[in-house]
Amino acid sequence: MDQPLFNFGGGGEAAGHAHAHPRELVINVDGGARGNPGPAGYGAMVRDGAGNTVAELSEFIGIATNNVAEYRGLLAGLEYAREHRAQTVKVYSDSELIVKQIHGAYKVKSPDLKPLYDQVRRLISGFPKFSIHHVMRERNADADRLANLAMDRGARGVLHDRRRRKIRKALPQIVIVDLNAPGINAVPDFGR
Repeated sequence: MDQPLFNFGGGGEAAGHAHAHPRELVINVDGGARGNPGPAGYGAMVRDGAGNTVAELSEFIGIATNNVAEYRGLLAGLEYAREHRAQTVKVYSDSELIVKQIHGAYKVKSPDLKPLYDQVRRLISGFPKFSIHHVMRERNADADRLANLAMDRGARGVLHDRRRRKIRKALPQIVIVDLNAPGINAVPDFGR
């Protein structure tokens, strides 16, 4: 699997000591899958309270659903905030489902999402102040760009793997016929 892309400020280097442990982080998250499920990735744009970019997080996660990728983006952003000891975390996502599940307005019914949801809830409990908000896709362009970058980086290898998996799945469907068994003609009769 592809390694996560972490860009701290400019050019992949530490952005300076001023951003080492910002008290407030604003995180835009997004996830996507090309096909559902399909090659998937997430992106998270992390800014300090003043709006300065402190990190860009992006990872190709293999074959997953769009909703799993959305949750993985949220988890990446929250992990970053925890590691950097943020006190206030504001998250923005264009996934209405994820936002409403975190707010408790929607139940988490999918067995694939439940463990991710539980992880998110545990991380959220560690922040003195946390909020999550739904935004329209156009207001989440940076996170969307990062998610697409992740999918672009990983799609070729996964599509190849998917083809191999399909071949592997097809192999057990091959029927082996014993040509010496009674009633089996070695040469098929095509209506001659």
